[in-house]
Amino acid sequence: MNVFYNKEGIGDVLIISLKDIPYEQKRFERKGDVVKIFDAETNETAGFNIFQATSYFSLDGNGQLDVTAEMVEKINQTIAQNGFSDKLEADLSPKFVVGHVLEKEKHPNADKLSVCKVDVRDEVLQIVCGAPNVAAGQKVVVAKVGAVMPSGMVIKEAELRGISSSGMICSAKELNLPNAPKEKGILVLEDSRKPGEPFFK
Repeated sequence: MNVFYNKEGIGDVLIISLKDIPYEQKRFERKGDVVKIFDAETNETAGFNIFQATSYFSLDGNGQLDVTAEMVEKINQTIAQNGFSDKLEADLSPKFVVGHVLEKEKHPNADKLSVCKVDVRDEVLQIVCGAPNVAAGQKVVVAKVGAVMPSGMVIKEAELRGISSSGMICSAKELNLPNAPKEKGILVLEDSRKPGEPFFK
């Protein structure tokens, strides 16, 4: 679940994004101040827009908001108050974590891509990476599926030249860190960092 608010840009609307669906399959249902967005073919819920948002929430952020258990509870109350029976759940685990590159192999179908196995403590992710400096043994920053990059890009399950990829190994520039080098390449962390720990503390 990703939550966005930009009063100056789009007005007093809280945007809750649950999953991407093709535009032509999107359907909308409005009850009161809440619009539900769902997939016409599967009936899966893709998100909600809550209008007059500041009458339901205390909002002081702009752009992507931090999702907390309290926010999820308040969103569920607001949806129910406006006549919907959906109950949302959110994965509140950190989305930018330390990863340990266990293996790096050349991509079979692309000269400049590598296929990496990256330990993030609770699982080992397969991530396709285009950075020239990635290597086995490194501690790196992994944006897990569901992470929203500073650029606004949402990290999704992907397939790159026929190989599945679950996440992204990040550069300092992609993380919008101060004094990020201009050269291409991932950010390599100190070896003392532990796989799975949050990168941003």
